[in-house]
This record gives sequence, C-alpha cells and structure tokens, in this order.
Amino acid sequence: MSALQQELLSIIKYKKLTPHFQPIVSLLQKKIIGYEALIRGPSNSPLHSPLNLFDIADRYGLSSQLEFVCRELSIQHFAEFNLNAKLFLNVSPHVLLQPEFKTGETLRYLERFGLNPHKVVIELTEYKPVDDYELMREAVMHYRSMGFEIALDDLGAGYSSLRLWSELLPEYVKIDQHFIQGVQDDSVKLNFIRSIQGIASSLNCNVIAEGIETEAEFNIIEQLGISHGQGYYFARPSAIPLIELSHTEGVLLKELPEEKPVWTNSTSVESISQFIAPISAETLISDVMNLFQQRSELTILPLVDYDIASGIIIRDVFLSKLFSSRYGMELYGRKPIKTFIDQVPLSIDHNTPIELVSQQLTSTMRHEQAFIITRNSKYMGVATILSLLEKITLQQIDNAKHANPLTLLPGSVPMNEQVDQLLISKIPFAFGYFDLDNFKPFNDIYSYSAGDDIIKAVATALRQCVPLESGRIGHIGGDDFIVIFTGEDWLELSQQILATFEAMVPSYYTPADVEAGGIHAESRTGEKCFFPMTSLSVGLVSPTTTAHCQSHVDIADLASESKKMAKKIDGNSYFVNHRQSPKTLEAIQAANDKNSNFHEHDTVVKLHAIR
Repeated sequence: MSALQQELLSIIKYKKLTPHFQPIVSLLQKKIIGYEALIRGPSNSPLHSPLNLFDIADRYGLSSQLEFVCRELSIQHFAEFNLNAKLFLNVSPHVLLQPEFKTGETLRYLERFGLNPHKVVIELTEYKPVDDYELMREAVMHYRSMGFEIALDDLGAGYSSLRLWSELLPEYVKIDQHFIQGVQDDSVKLNFIRSIQGIASSLNCNVIAEGIETEAEFNIIEQLGISHGQGYYFARPSAIPLIELSHTEGVLLKELPEEKPVWTNSTSVESISQFIAPISAETLISDVMNLFQQRSELTILPLVDYDIASGIIIRDVFLSKLFSSRYGMELYGRKPIKTFIDQVPLSIDHNTPIELVSQQLTSTMRHEQAFIITRNSKYMGVATILSLLEKITLQQIDNAKHANPLTLLPGSVPMNEQVDQLLISKIPFAFGYFDLDNFKPFNDIYSYSAGDDIIKAVATALRQCVPLESGRIGHIGGDDFIVIFTGEDWLELSQQILATFEAMVPSYYTPADVEAGGIHAESRTGEKCFFPMTSLSVGLVSPTTTAHCQSHVDIADLASESKKMAKKIDGNSYFVNHRQSPKTLEAIQAANDKNSNFHEHDTVVKLHAIR
C-alpha cells in the first residue's frame, strides 16, 4: 500500500477534512442565496488540495467513501451556522449512480443535523463521461422527489454537459469560469454566455456565473441579465461563511446598504483587534525562532501572503513542538513555517458583533488561542479568545443595567438608543410592538407564575425567529415587547413569530381549556366572561415610514397606534402602519411649502389576521 493511499484512508477514517463555504449571490436581490461547500484536506498533507484529494481517491477506488465523508461534514458544519440560505453539495454523477447513494444516507445526515432537504442543492460535478442518461434521469428524479434541487456544474467544460442539461433539466446551471474570466475583452465568450442565458430563460433555469473576480467581469455578467454569481469578487471560500456582502467593493455594493446596523449595546470584533506585523508562510522555521528570541514580547505571529492569512503561530506551542525532539532545530530549521500549521485559522470580518463571533467559535468546536480579523477579506489583525471573553463579560455587565429581570432582554433605554442611532445613520429598519391579548384573565386564573411563563414564551418565540443579524429584541415591561427589524424580511419574520407563539400557547392551558378554546374569568368590570386563549397582537411600522421619523418617540407613537388596531382583530394578528406621524407630516409640509407642486400624502394601512 502506497503512502498516499494510507494517508487518504486515514483522512477518510478520522474525517480529517474541513468544509469551506463560498457564497452564491443573487444579482437581482443583491444578497447571498446559497453557499457551495468546498472541501480542504489537512494543511500539512499532500492531499490538502481538493484536486489531489479527489484524484488520489479516484485512483484507489475510494471516491464514494470520500464523497460521503465530505457530504456529512459539509451538512454538519453548514447546519451549525443556521444560515437562511441553500447548501450546494458537490456530487460526482458516477457516484450518484452507485447503489449505496440511494440508501438515504444524505437524508439521514440532514435529519441528524436538523437541515431541511429543500435547503440542499445537489451540484453535479462532471469529471468523467456519463453514458447512462436514463439511469441519471431516474437518480435525479429520485432525489428531486425528496425535496432536493439539482445544479449542473461547469457548463461548457464537461464531456457532455449540454446533453445532461437537456436530459435532467436542473434548477441551476453554472457557467464554467473559463467563459467568465476576461469576458469583457472576448466576443466569443460574450456570445457563449448570451446563448446560455437565452436557453436558460426558455427552460426557467437559474444561471450561476462562476469565477467572477473583477468589477469589469461583474458589469458584463449583470448587463447580460445573469441571475446569480460566484467568485472572488464577492468572497473567497471560508470555513466560517460570510453572512453579508457589505465588504464587497464596486457596483454591487452601491446598490446594497452601505452600512450595517450599529447596535449601541453590541460591540464589533474590531474593538479587540490587534495588528501584528505578519510573516510569509514560506519563512524558514529557523528565522521564526530568531524572531521570537529577538522579541520577547511577541506571543502570536500571523502567517499572511497576498493579504490572506494561512496560519497563526503561538509562541509557546511553537517552541514546545520544535524542542519536543532533541534534534528539532536540525530536523526542521530549514523547512518553511507553514509545515507547522495543522489547519487554516478562523477569519472573521471586523464588523461582526462579538456575540456572533462567540457563537461561530462555539459552533466550529475549535480550540485555538487566537483568530484572524479581516477587512474586505484581507488581513487586518489578530484577536485572542481571552480578549473576546473579557469584552463579552464587560458588555454583559453593561447590558444587565437595563435588562428586564424576567427575560434578561434589553429594556426601553438601550432599545430607544438603538432606534435613534439607526435614524441618525439613515439605516432602514422596521419596528414591531408585540403585546399579549387576554393576558390578565389567564394571569388571574392560572396564577402570576404561569403568567410569567407565558411572557417568557413570547421571549422564546422572538429569539427563535429573529436571528442576531436580522434585528434586535427588547422587553420594555410587563407583557410588552419590541423588535427592531433590520432585514427586508421583517413581515415574514413577524408572521413566523405569531405562528410559533400560537403553537406554543396550548401547552400552558389545561386540556379542558384547550378543548373549550379558552377560559371563563371576571372582566375588568367584575362580570363573568369567556376569554379565548392568549394570543399576540403586533403593531408594525414599515421601513418607509420609520425613515421619515425624527426620533424613537415618533416611532413609539406610530407603533402604539398600530398595536391598538391589531388588538381589534381576533387571535394572533398584525397591523402594518404606513402613516407618517403628525410631527413628521408637519416637517414635510414646512419643507415643501415653497414647492407649488407639493401634494398631501395619502395614508395607507394594512390589516391582517394570522389563521
């Protein structure tokens, strides 16, 4: 057995692989809609490169075993990040046709890690000719019936990709990067892409342009009407998926929000970043030793080439490893320092809130002492786990000053500050005011302790439905909650919150009361009345309306008005208020008095009930 075969068997057996995720971007929506999972072998192995890894696996008949391990790890890591996007899984057609692929192993992975098949796209990567098209059609139909979508990779580069396209009718096709690179200067490539786009439109298929690296390439692709893009222009593959495109420079950024929400009670990881002059990964180990000897204060040394970090050297670990052998310097002194790197370091964008950094570090189960901080995907500095923990502790102490003691959510003071900061920064947001219906009768019949449980259930529903990157949750007292929504999906999230809470409520009532649909209790006037089960009413203020408000006071008035309207609807319901506040209308009127073309704006409201 060769050394490479032994190395590969060890990698497969012990799952020594690291999934990296590269964003797939909707050029129409200007946001990330999916991530392609790309596998990397151990950094100190000749099989680190995916090309070497899969070539050797094919040579020794281990392709299926390798792909299953890759698939398991990719699904596991992707699920841990809880991203609202699709996962593109690379699958070789000849592996797809093998009997063991139809045993439902992929579905078991999805079930184990809590990922819906509808969020997974099987990306067929063609390295060998495919002859049995009928069997391929059956296999694809089998997986499509379970909820998977299909993508065809490297269109124009494979042996029979056009035939596969016509036979399989995938939901996505990827144009090979050869046709993208330099397309602005090549009429042949331009016409090829235009033809592919025309065919895709007739087949209702999404086209993904791979390998976009420059603004010039992006401009052409967008002008041709290609729906999706992927490449270094947006982001490089990373072990921690990029969540937003705010780092991207060029045309795309101009059409996206230029700033991320600045939460007044949330600190970005940039606050703990320390710039340490990096060295190349090719630096000799003996030179690194000399550097540590000359600079006694140096404890961390990042390895960076072309602005991209490939490793972090920790002084104590380095010295321990080097001198664990009597002949350490003689054995390793003339080798590059990159041979001491076991895995690529975690890289985190400088704008990332420290709470999200903590979640990412926990989910990846990594035990490094430090991680890389980037700006525009380029090396910016280093932060240590200790400094992160210290910062989080200080922030938690500060947040606790205004937190609600029952739910530990921020109170009105920090939430009002956040609203005002967003208004000053001109960052769009929606606002939601959540209030319980029929809460007092429930509290009277079931006790205040049960009432506290219902209030905590609201907090739980909000936390489950509003991720950190989509908004901020506040508990301003009693059974009143507010949410600042910073994403475009504010209405969808509100509907999810109502549905989630509605599903939770019956567990807080007795079976008899659930069957009756409510309880009998005294009204505020002392009369015995029937009260339906507790529900949520949500008053919403749209982003177009909050944009014209002067302060949190204006928004609070509109939200209160909206909540009163929502409470007139039976059951879990919401009301969207598009009306501008009187103060705002006065300001607009004053600003437009000189304009003879000024017309008074109509007020628009929307009324909805969740059933």
